[in-house]
Amino acid sequence: MLNYEYIFFDLDGTISDSAPGIIGSVLYALDKMGVSEKHEESLTKFVGPPLTESFTKYYGFQGEALDMAVKTFREYYREKGIFENSMYVGIPETLKKLLEGGRRLAVATSKPEPFARSIIDRYGISDCFEFIAGSTIDETRTKKDEVISYALETLGIGDPETVLMVGDRSHDVLGAKKHGLDCLGVLYGYGSRAELEDAGALYIAETVAGISSIIMN
Repeated sequence: MLNYEYIFFDLDGTISDSAPGIIGSVLYALDKMGVSEKHEESLTKFVGPPLTESFTKYYGFQGEALDMAVKTFREYYREKGIFENSMYVGIPETLKKLLEGGRRLAVATSKPEPFARSIIDRYGISDCFEFIAGSTIDETRTKKDEVISYALETLGIGDPETVLMVGDRSHDVLGAKKHGLDCLGVLYGYGSRAELEDAGALYIAETVAGISSIIMN
């Protein structure tokens, strides 16, 4: 049994299959910016990382253009995208097993915290988590390591060795490593085994059920 007291969960690609709402929001923003994207399937790369990072990396937006892209993305997401997602099958059962095993759970996501809380509430699993940590609307806290720092401070956790981060992308692993946290990568989300292992994930779960199996067994 892995002796972690706290388990931090990423949201997009780990708890929530959120690609439809995120892709729709990106397409809406790109259209407003006068950019035509013919390869919608490639936009799954926006699932997980901070918006500012992805819009800059993939479309070169900076300054006012970047601000506008994020603003228009959120226009769509706030009205429609936030509902265009679904919880992965098996998540409630996995959370229950971890809680019954004495683990303390939290969410650490780069998604704006109000959106994250709304989604978790809609899934009916809010009571499973002691805290839901997300990014800020004003972009003062966006990167995964910043969100993890916020969660650690809020929960009063002084020893990083007591925490395991669970996520599907390299930024989950790297954000955790920056604070001395181990990371369990999941393959049912949007990152590959190579991406997760290259970033330094110590454990890999192929399925939702695999999360509790690895941690508890």
